[in-house]
Formats: sequence, structure tokens, C-alpha cells
Amino acid sequence: MKKILVPLLMLFGINVAFAEAAKPLITTSVKTSVSPPKPLLWKVSDKDNSLYLLGSFHMLKPSDYPLAKSTDLAFDDAEQLYFELSPEEMNNPALGQKMAQAAMRTDGKTLQQSVSAETWKKFEAYATSAKMPVANFQVFEPWFVTLILSVTEMQKIGLDQKLGLDKHFMDRAEKAGKSAKGLETGDSQIAIFDNMSAKLQEQFLLDALDESADMKQKIDELHDTWRKADDKTLYNKMASEMRQKYPDLYQSINVERNKAWLPKLEKMLKDNDKDDVMVVVGSLHLVGDDGVVKMLQQRGYKIERMK
Repeated sequence: MKKILVPLLMLFGINVAFAEAAKPLITTSVKTSVSPPKPLLWKVSDKDNSLYLLGSFHMLKPSDYPLAKSTDLAFDDAEQLYFELSPEEMNNPALGQKMAQAAMRTDGKTLQQSVSAETWKKFEAYATSAKMPVANFQVFEPWFVTLILSVTEMQKIGLDQKLGLDKHFMDRAEKAGKSAKGLETGDSQIAIFDNMSAKLQEQFLLDALDESADMKQKIDELHDTWRKADDKTLYNKMASEMRQKYPDLYQSINVERNKAWLPKLEKMLKDNDKDDVMVVVGSLHLVGDDGVVKMLQQRGYKIERMK
């Protein structure tokens, strides 16, 4: 199950709330960047309204700010904003707690008893190296343990959930008095993880453990690709391989969610109030043949890539 973990981090806004709940275990200094990141930003138009679609990176660095001017222009033009989750839910500490509660084991087994000896040995080695108490994880399902591992690795290289693009625009919307809502709920995102089969959950954990040694490089590459707004590389290196090797998983975490958002986005475009809207979601939801941008283009809307 190679190259699955890092793309998953780009597909779920709930990771912002989860990272806050998990708290950083290790942090290190990072290099600074000298120029703003190029935006993954599209403008979708019909005869009445405009819809700005901005691809997010859910955890960022101080050096990723300030943003490109075009994102400011899109924000200024929009009367309302939409995110994967509403700001009220995303900023509520109860969301992280709800996620942990959903991950609590109910089968009477420990984590160690639910995975193979090989997986457990690798997890013990990782936890010991990261100074994470192994006993604290015994009550959780593998998917939750995997997220703790992955967020810890992201925090090691200086990525911060409080600096994520979603959080940035949520805060700006609040200060500007602009309406901000969610396309889906935390419960629906939690359910996608919690409904993974036991076999897939263990593969999920084993993949993260196997890639932990070079995860810094993978995350740095992904972050750099996002900064360059290279949508083709994002899709080809991330989503494409997941779609080919794990089609069912790819459908549930990306395509089905994109399709569920589509009528909501079209309703915004057809709104008689003529309000322009800015939508900030994980970048992989926007790129490629299965992305929201392509879906709207196929429905006849005018699409403009903003630089």
C-alpha cells in the first residue's frame, strides 16, 4: 500500500482538528521560503455568480505567508465562504474528542492483538524512537494510530495546523463578518476512516510505519508541489496511483465526496442573490479527471485558472 498515506492527508479537512487534539510530540526548525506560494485557484462563472475554488494544504509553515495576491482578490470578491467543515465544527475541541471516541476499540482486543506480529513490532520500534507511550495506543483502532503517526511526522518538519489554508481563511472570514459554512460534517469524515475494513486499517498503519523513515522527504515534496501549484504532478504522483491500486478506497475518499459536493456548488452558482463564493478544500479534490474543476467544466461552466 505505497504512497497512500500522504495523499490522504490532502483529502480530509478534519486533520486540522485532529492535529490540534493530538498535539505536537516533536518539532524542529525549518527553512524559510522567499516567495509566496502560487495558488491552486480557479474561477468558475455562470451568468450571475462566480465561484472561486482554492486548493488547500491543511497544515502549513510561517514561510508560506503572505499568500499570492490573487487569493486576496478572490476573498475580497466573495460574499461567503465554504470549507470541507464549518468553522464552528472545525474549531470545536469536541470534534477531536469525537474522533478519538469513534476510534475506541469495542471488540475487547488491544491494538497489539488486532494486528500482525510484524506490524506490532514495527509500531513498537517507531513509538519507542518517537518517545510515545505504547500503552496509550492499545485502546484505539489502527486508523486512528496511523493519523497520530502521520500528524506527528508533519509537525516534525514544521507544518502547523493553525497555519493551514483553511484556518487562515476561516479566521479572515470571521474578522470580515463573512458567512462561512461547511460542505460536509465531521461525522461523515470520521465515518470514512472508521468504516475501513480491519485489513485495510492494518495496511494503512503498516504503510505509514514503512514510510516513516522517508516521510519527511515525501511530505516536503508534496508541500513543494503545492507551493508551485503544479496540479498535474499532484494528481499524477498522488491521486493517480491510489486510483489504480485501490479503486474502492479512492472512490470513497475522493470521487464520491466530490460528486456529493457538486449539486451544492451548482446551487451557489445559480443563487438568485448573486453572491460570489470562495470554496477552500483539500487540493486533491480539485485536480485531475475526477476533480471538482473538471466536473464543473463538463457541465458547461466557464473555468478560468487564476495565477
